[in-house]
Amino acid sequence: MKKIVMKFGGTSVATGKNIRHVANLIAKYVNQDYRIVAVVSALDGVTDKLIEAAEQAKKGNRDYIYEFKQKIFEKHLIAAKEAIEKERIQEEMEQILKTTIDELEKVLKGIIYVGELTPKSRDSVLSFGERLSTPIVCGALRDLELDAQFYTGGEVGIVTDSNFGEAIPLMNLTKHQVKEKIDPLLEKGTVLVVTGFIAATQDGITTTLGRGGSDYTATIIGAALAADEVWIWTDVDGLMTSDPKIVPSAKMLPELSFQEATEMTIFGAKAMHPRALEPAIEENIPVRIRNTFNPENPGTLLVKEQRIKLGEIVKAVTLIKSVALVNVSGAGMVGAPGTAAKVFDALGRNNINILMISQSVSEANISFVIKRSLLEKAVSTLEIALLGKGLIREVTTEDDICVVAVVGAGMKGTPGVASRIFTAIAKKGINVRMIAQGSSELNISFVVKETDGEEAVRAIHEEFELDKI
Repeated sequence: MKKIVMKFGGTSVATGKNIRHVANLIAKYVNQDYRIVAVVSALDGVTDKLIEAAEQAKKGNRDYIYEFKQKIFEKHLIAAKEAIEKERIQEEMEQILKTTIDELEKVLKGIIYVGELTPKSRDSVLSFGERLSTPIVCGALRDLELDAQFYTGGEVGIVTDSNFGEAIPLMNLTKHQVKEKIDPLLEKGTVLVVTGFIAATQDGITTTLGRGGSDYTATIIGAALAADEVWIWTDVDGLMTSDPKIVPSAKMLPELSFQEATEMTIFGAKAMHPRALEPAIEENIPVRIRNTFNPENPGTLLVKEQRIKLGEIVKAVTLIKSVALVNVSGAGMVGAPGTAAKVFDALGRNNINILMISQSVSEANISFVIKRSLLEKAVSTLEIALLGKGLIREVTTEDDICVVAVVGAGMKGTPGVASRIFTAIAKKGINVRMIAQGSSELNISFVVKETDGEEAVRAIHEEFELDKI
């Protein structure tokens, strides 16, 4: 008897037909004596619509809210009728959806009345995406004669602090409560359908887990139950050696270590948010990324140990676009303790996240990469905080760049890897603007002109023969 936590993302539950497919998928494993907890995201695009509705409520737009209520109800009702065949269950779903939508309307009207959208009320609004999708998935399972029940994350015991929008789970209490709630139901053969992304404070107030929240819910539950595996069902077969749109010969990676996967996801690989891997890493629960629409494919397995095959050095090459390079320089920086701290503190206080850093040993300049959309804000922040104070002389920028990241556990301790990488791209006439490598040696990242990014990725993919993985 295997215990599996399955997470289904927005594309997996985008339509009623997809939800029916998901229910059949779950039923197949239940019939093979698997014990299953299904963690469900909001229907595709619904979270964005809820954000917009919350903003319109803040502006006092009653007409928008009335129309939104009708549209969101119809969308979910159509999905329910496509996913569920039995009329009795369809009617039951219609009633659940009506009640939930009425509650959503009350929350939005409350925002209209006070004319303010707080992080707390925003979380309340956003929670309705999952609260509307989860009962439909549960109804589709009941339609297939399975014993299924649906819950919110808070109801199964996921407790967080009150940092609304990016709530942090209180893990010891959460693990205890989740195990106590879910294990007896699994023993009875019940399939639990749980809202992803949503949790609650100890006072029962709704919170959300931020980016990658549904994956996070799945790994939290997996860790609490000591599950055999957590399966992340998405719309790709698994993690690839590169983006197939850039490298048509890219191959799916059958296995990666958690550390390698984290390096890849930070650099835009379509998989899990690194934070969501933490509970799985801590409890050593394998995570498998699978394709809902190609379930015969076993996907990519993420495990704790780094298994390095003979001759396997680089595993993947990824590209991150929409970034910019900032260079801070000045003779006053040389030998002045705390310069870097001042630069990064100024940026941190203005919510500007740094993706990559490089500093020359002369200490005369610091280069770093940020999201392109934050470039103007970063420059003005640095000029106000530091220019003319004897430390830095100028702040220069480049906004036509991208970052190439080369990942693989086999790079560690292997001489000549960097030489092969940079020789391969030099042969294509590509100039490197900046390089960064951590002491883990799992990742070499470098900056090139945006127009050279895809060519650089293809050159490295070819050099390390990743199409033969």
